[in-house]
Amino acid sequence: MIREESQKKRAVKSESAGYDLVVVGGGLSGVCCAITAARKGLKVVLVQDRPVLGGNSSSEVRLWILGATSHMGNNNRWAREGGVVDEILLENMQRNPEGNPVIFDTVLLDKIYQEPNIKLLLNTVVYDLEKSDADEISSVRCFCSQNSTEYILSASLFCDASGDGILGFLAGAAFRMGAENKEEFGEKFAPDKEYGELLGHSIYFYSKDTGKPVKYIAPSFALADITKIPRFKSFNAKEFGCKLWWLEYGGRMDTVHESENIKQELWKVVYGVWNYIKNSGEFPEAETMTLEWVGSIPGKRESRRFEGDYMLTQQDIVSQHQHEDAIGYGGWSIDLHPADGVFSNKPGCNQWHSKGIYQIPYRCLYSRNIKNLFLTGRIISASHVAFASSRVMATGAYLGQAVGMAAFIAKKNGLQPKELNEKGMMKSLQLELMKSGQHIPGVILTDAADLTQSADITASSEMQLDEIPFDFMKSLDISAGQMIPLQAGQVPCFTFSLESSEETTLQVELRISTKSGNFSPDELLEIQQIPLKTGAQTLSTSFGSKLNENAYVYLCFRKNPAVKLGFSNTRISGILSVFNSVNKAVSNFGSQKPTEDIGVDEFEFWCPQRRPEGHNIALKIDPPINPFIVEQLKNGIGRPVNGPNAWVSSINDQNPKISLKWADQTSISRIELCFDTDYDHPMESVLMTHPERTMPFCIRNYTITDGNGNQLFVKKDNYQSINIIELKETVLTDELTLQFEHPSADIPAALFAIRCYN
Repeated sequence: MIREESQKKRAVKSESAGYDLVVVGGGLSGVCCAITAARKGLKVVLVQDRPVLGGNSSSEVRLWILGATSHMGNNNRWAREGGVVDEILLENMQRNPEGNPVIFDTVLLDKIYQEPNIKLLLNTVVYDLEKSDADEISSVRCFCSQNSTEYILSASLFCDASGDGILGFLAGAAFRMGAENKEEFGEKFAPDKEYGELLGHSIYFYSKDTGKPVKYIAPSFALADITKIPRFKSFNAKEFGCKLWWLEYGGRMDTVHESENIKQELWKVVYGVWNYIKNSGEFPEAETMTLEWVGSIPGKRESRRFEGDYMLTQQDIVSQHQHEDAIGYGGWSIDLHPADGVFSNKPGCNQWHSKGIYQIPYRCLYSRNIKNLFLTGRIISASHVAFASSRVMATGAYLGQAVGMAAFIAKKNGLQPKELNEKGMMKSLQLELMKSGQHIPGVILTDAADLTQSADITASSEMQLDEIPFDFMKSLDISAGQMIPLQAGQVPCFTFSLESSEETTLQVELRISTKSGNFSPDELLEIQQIPLKTGAQTLSTSFGSKLNENAYVYLCFRKNPAVKLGFSNTRISGILSVFNSVNKAVSNFGSQKPTEDIGVDEFEFWCPQRRPEGHNIALKIDPPINPFIVEQLKNGIGRPVNGPNAWVSSINDQNPKISLKWADQTSISRIELCFDTDYDHPMESVLMTHPERTMPFCIRNYTITDGNGNQLFVKKDNYQSINIIELKETVLTDELTLQFEHPSADIPAALFAIRCYN
């Protein structure tokens, strides 16, 4: 029994602890930051003010995770973010392809609990801090509402991943809120006052069919007149969750201090919408449906943005500017919303895409006036217009990993965040990030410690691509294209099969991207008008074009409903079909045509289809091409860019294998393998379902043996992009052999990279 006499005043329990890195905010960016730093040996505390991790992706908000892949609705091929966020999404695919948000909560918790260097504090709010100097934080004060405990957390480095920037705000870091005018950065897409300066909040809801009549009585605060919402006719009984992202409000208010008021207004809207669906008589199919879940906190898009040594702008995105300190990339559209949200007569969003992914510099990831404060997530140093693209969760998570790695290098070298650039540490940071799976466009992984670079590497086979075999016909109801990786030089001849229901003309185009590394086929090299007779026929193209460098070409067949084109069940790493179709979810209507000078480009969208669709076009290629040579495993690029950058075996090779041979006996203790987990698949975390748990290109089973045939490692049921193998004992050998199994009968074994270390 505990009994205390009455006292004038009591203090809550207080605990003090020191760490290498304090991360404030347990959304995806904070989670990826903490995991990255902890895996590099830093002692990390992760402070989250909610009962679960994930922020807007958690079961409390239930927004799907997206980034550069953009629902497969843009021209950013193989653009899914790598590293820790990729690991999380692949884990979620394995456990939760149905998109259950509660299961996703456990995926994130599991990842944190597996890291012994992370102390997790849930339900813990940062409310004050101490500074050792005007520009340096020494500790933060937090309070946990569930155990009535105050925590005083000291560290040499801090990261604000809180979304609203509470740590930066308390520390006095320079920040902005609202939109800049067009003149400050020369951004032609900067909004005017009438459109509004802030994006609002959204609250989502889930419905369920119970199979029996369900009555609904709306609360008194529900919006009574649903026609006050200009798009009320867009409501239906089938759409729910984040498909109703446009139920948005609050952009005219203070999205930090008035957030609770915004939430109350959104509740009025949600319950009013459901009342309309249930009781208006317009939706008889809703008779047996019930309101299963409504968010208790809003999904917040925008509040504070903090100033670093560089501010990302519209021009960085559209022109894809190069930065020597690039540490990641973005690829979501520039996606502004009207400040009045659901009560606006304007479209719910105003999205404009760039022709490819864009670099994000390290200088955006720390405060310009608080020397030991990192920034990540949506609060990084960016203009309002650039923020409209960089704000999405997968991009924020990617930047969180960059901050976690930067914290490791800063701690190791006794530096502050800004000094990593000044002291020439960018190459080291980029190297560590790329080794952990983080693709940085335009940067190649060059690691002097990688023993693979000094090995002779051979393979049991390499795929010679002379044919994508024919399996079936499909109507050419929309324009279709086949991406083909070619080396510099003459374009080969392509032969294809089709059927035509009438005499007609088929337009075939040869296209390429004007900018190296992009996947927008915006340059038309040649057009052929091919006359067709009625019935089945086999035709060939003969183009006169020559390529100046290795690149993907696009063999495009323009829409012709009278024609059926041959397609294939064979799928190959780095080989993809694309279609000039519409994806309204990301304002893709087949082409982007700005109606005025707003500083964005005009171009066509050629995008893949989701499996089980998205079959390759059946082709014969003469002369055959060989874009899959085994030497590419050493080139430092872990995904398709100007070519597949992968070794792919022959599908007829029953025992595909790779051998590394050294001139002398070599000590090896660590092996890293990079597999193809289809970086083109966006892996939305909730609401949408996915056709597979494991990506079809991913090698699941393999073994590693040394030069004497001793088995060093066996892997079964792999589904992750990066496999890091720490051998139980250091091996002294002059040879390693890796034996693989094909993922399936229609998909040959493929690998992006192998690295070895002693």
